[in-house]
Amino acid sequence: MAQAITLARPYARAAFELAHEAGSLAAWSQALAFAAEVAKDPRVVGFGNDPRVQPEQLVALHMPQGMAADAPFAKFLGELAEHRRLALLPEIAALYEQYKRESESQLLVKVTSAFALDAAQAEQLKASLKRRFKREIELETQVDASLLGGVVIDTGNEVIDGSARGRLARMTRALTV
Repeated sequence: MAQAITLARPYARAAFELAHEAGSLAAWSQALAFAAEVAKDPRVVGFGNDPRVQPEQLVALHMPQGMAADAPFAKFLGELAEHRRLALLPEIAALYEQYKRESESQLLVKVTSAFALDAAQAEQLKASLKRRFKREIELETQVDASLLGGVVIDTGNEVIDGSARGRLARMTRALTV
């Protein structure tokens, strides 16, 4: 996994720079998401290292429908195909999204709660996080009943554990030391 991320990083940076210069961050985001889904498909995985499959065929397989063969994204896919790196597309897409969010002053925050957050709670949490991090917030929520109560907030660089399970664990450590 770490090796795939390391290999994907320069490609993701190049994709971001191409898209940023062209003013087409959203279009590249959609195209990369499509290509990444294709690359993850088990039926496609075997083609990447098959010498009978030509790079042009691999590019055509990963291109969104209706995109011109001479489009910058197609050329980008061509480079990946020439170097047999199309399998890195999921990592490239994820890194590209990070670069895109950073350029737009957005922060993806993963919130895990014991119970589903209603719309008002989610908006209140977004407002609080926006004040704290001084960035637009995109929430990704999930439910984990084992937390017992509260939430765990993961910003990628920082984890704030406000769950009942986390508090009990901290209390247990404090009492056993």
